[in-house]
Amino acid sequence: MAELLNVKPTRMELLNLKRRISLAKKGHKLLKDKQDALVMEFFTIYDEALQLRRELNEKMAIAFETLTRAQVEAGTLPLREAALAVKPNKEIEMKKRNVMGVSVPLIEAESFKRNASERGYAFVSTSPFVDIAAEKFEEVLDLAVRLAEVEETLKRLAKEIEVTKRRVNALEYIIIPRMEATVKFIKQRLDEMERENFFRLKRVKALIEARAQAE
Repeated sequence: MAELLNVKPTRMELLNLKRRISLAKKGHKLLKDKQDALVMEFFTIYDEALQLRRELNEKMAIAFETLTRAQVEAGTLPLREAALAVKPNKEIEMKKRNVMGVSVPLIEAESFKRNASERGYAFVSTSPFVDIAAEKFEEVLDLAVRLAEVEETLKRLAKEIEVTKRRVNALEYIIIPRMEATVKFIKQRLDEMERENFFRLKRVKALIEARAQAE
């Protein structure tokens, strides 16, 4: 049996509990709908994250292959000199957006892809494979930024799903059953009190009639 609430068995409390149960059930439905919507959104984004992760791994493998080829073609020292001469990438801007009531990151950044003249190193004195390697790693950066946004969104959605699930379960298995059990107890207690009053009134009436007959 569910634990009872600590309330007085009165008709006022009975009406109050019935209103609370009605509100709790509405709240439970809203939270359940939110949980279902969050789960659907989570798996939609999860599929995107898997695709991005696969693509990123593939591009990273290609980028390192081209880097190794550039090192062979240009030499280690010229490659390091070119790397030191590269201009910094444009900064990214972190914002927020709302997904099903959850605040998630929004990374605003222009593509990291640049042409050889924009990178800053003397491309005339380096191997074409250096340019190819730079291009491949710029593609990796573009994907990495997008993946970071998507994976952080997944983490926050998963956390919100867990919080919502706990609230749904608390309402469904603890709060609502406890209130319903209390309503049942109050009804039983009120019925008992009504029967007691009925028998008490019958006794009083019988006593009055007996006195009247005796007089």
